[in-house]
Amino acid sequence: MKTFGELTILILSFVLFGLFHSVFASLKIKKIVAEKIGNFMAFYRFAYNLISVVFLYFILTVLPRPDYQLYDLNYPYDFLILIPQFAGLFGFFWSLKYFCVKEFLGLNQIKRFLNNEYSTNELDEKLSLRIEGPYKYIRHPLYSFSMVILIFRPTMDLFYLVSLLCIIAYFFIGSIYEENKLIAEFGNSYSKYKSKVPRFLPKIKINAPLFLYRYEQND
Repeated sequence: MKTFGELTILILSFVLFGLFHSVFASLKIKKIVAEKIGNFMAFYRFAYNLISVVFLYFILTVLPRPDYQLYDLNYPYDFLILIPQFAGLFGFFWSLKYFCVKEFLGLNQIKRFLNNEYSTNELDEKLSLRIEGPYKYIRHPLYSFSMVILIFRPTMDLFYLVSLLCIIAYFFIGSIYEENKLIAEFGNSYSKYKSKVPRFLPKIKINAPLFLYRYEQND
């Protein structure tokens, strides 16, 4: 019963985290706030990220943790499982090459504010559509590689597993809200991109003639 209560609190906390993210990331709320605070909207993104980090830190460190170990891999499996994790880490930093980190963190907005170059029309960020690098194969590579990093680990307990499932659910739901915003900003350009490129997993094309030839040879 204690474990069930702890898991319930954990899941509800992630739900509240997701609601906070969704509500305050919506264009409607941003426009309302921009009307109230004017050019100080330049600090919105930074404040939003800071509150999110504190919220997530509270969930992962302060909340009670169900003390139940699911697995603990022995050598050499504890070492081998790190290979896809490091591959995910490589992919994550590869994706960052085509992603404006300073704009995401809110630092560029503050810099534009201090240089008297910020306009409330941009709200909390300047969006750009760059279909380069991993974005040519999947629409949300940062989410995809983050999931690889989080999933492949040598130990797993119940607290981590439930947190992982909540984070994956957040990635999926958050990507929907994010894409609605991008469609509103870029219109048909993003819609076409969305229709051709998968969300999280790249398409794997099989060379049909070669495949059939090998199959016939095996017969």
